[in-house]
Amino acid sequence: MRHFGHIAPETRERLFHQEPCAFTADSPAKVLSAALGATLYSPATRPRLAADIVKQTGSGVVSMVLCLEDSIADEDVPAGEENLVRQFAELDALLARTGAEPPLLFVRVRTPDQIPDLVRRLGVSVRLLSGFVLPKFTEERGVPFLEALSAAETACGRRLFAMPVLESPELLYRESRVEILEGIARAVGKYRDRVLALRLGVTDFCSSYGLRRAPDMTAYDVQIVASVIGDVVNMLGRADGSGFTVTGPVWEYFRVPERVFKPQLRTSPFLEVRAVGLREKLIEHAMDGLLREISLDQANGLLGKTCIHPSHVLPVHALSVVSHEEFSDAADILRPDSDGGGVLRSAYTNKMNEVKPHRAWAERTLLRAEVFGVANEDVGFVDLLTAGVTG
Repeated sequence: MRHFGHIAPETRERLFHQEPCAFTADSPAKVLSAALGATLYSPATRPRLAADIVKQTGSGVVSMVLCLEDSIADEDVPAGEENLVRQFAELDALLARTGAEPPLLFVRVRTPDQIPDLVRRLGVSVRLLSGFVLPKFTEERGVPFLEALSAAETACGRRLFAMPVLESPELLYRESRVEILEGIARAVGKYRDRVLALRLGVTDFCSSYGLRRAPDMTAYDVQIVASVIGDVVNMLGRADGSGFTVTGPVWEYFRVPERVFKPQLRTSPFLEVRAVGLREKLIEHAMDGLLREISLDQANGLLGKTCIHPSHVLPVHALSVVSHEEFSDAADILRPDSDGGGVLRSAYTNKMNEVKPHRAWAERTLLRAEVFGVANEDVGFVDLLTAGVTG
């Protein structure tokens, strides 16, 4: 699989200075954690789940979570498990007939004992499973999940990843936050090789205070949420080798009937590529707020995003592509003859590149460039959006 692999090769050649790399579920964890992109959630109870997975893969989705937790009612869990097992078998047969490759598939469970039970019940189709999403993760609640995952991995002989969700109220409360984060760090540090990414449950954070951000607002406009994101990145997302990939929070909206504030998308980038209609569609579906939040995710050290609607996938991926300017700066900073430090003038002659302070940024940028590609010099995010919409 590869990002933008669903669009025509000649279109990719026009868009990319460096095309996104190909990867598989067996690729190194460092590559997969950066490549998650827009992780699309789907209830495990969907009757045509296998067909849905194939359809979304053909539209550019590379990672999905099949949910047995908050997205389904308590009484539907047994039926959801049965459907999940049945749909995995159907997907396995479908892929065998077509030769297609599935996206990275994760199951969001409720309890630790679901992990070995589902792995056993999946049988040979467990080969389609990349891992599990672990809810309401703290050290106390999370370690049993990680132990269960480790045991299930041994039993099935397949590498399985964990993606803990940080969403518990104790993490939100100021008086307990540091202690909870320290515990999480101990738990995920012990299982570092199996923790692919940490996910943020911002909806649960908001619920603790009876809040819900409007489509005109981002998570960073809700200060109590923004403070948690900052502390999570501070303690668990460091670029010194101790940190983990932290993914962006879910965007809840996909159509807004009435606006309070003006749209947040400038008109000029769309005029330049004759895509005014696309701009109007994005605004109609509240995507201008999503685009702004994705930009703020990246500025705050997050990579990838939880998505609950297929229309959110392309914006996440388009804004994850490395611009030609970013790539040029990162490559200059990491040149072998720059090891001694110093300051370089950007090839774009609009900024300084300070080698030592900007090195970690450059390394992360080149990893993102590997999995999402580098845009051609004259290509912007509107071009990428337009190409993805038209296929």
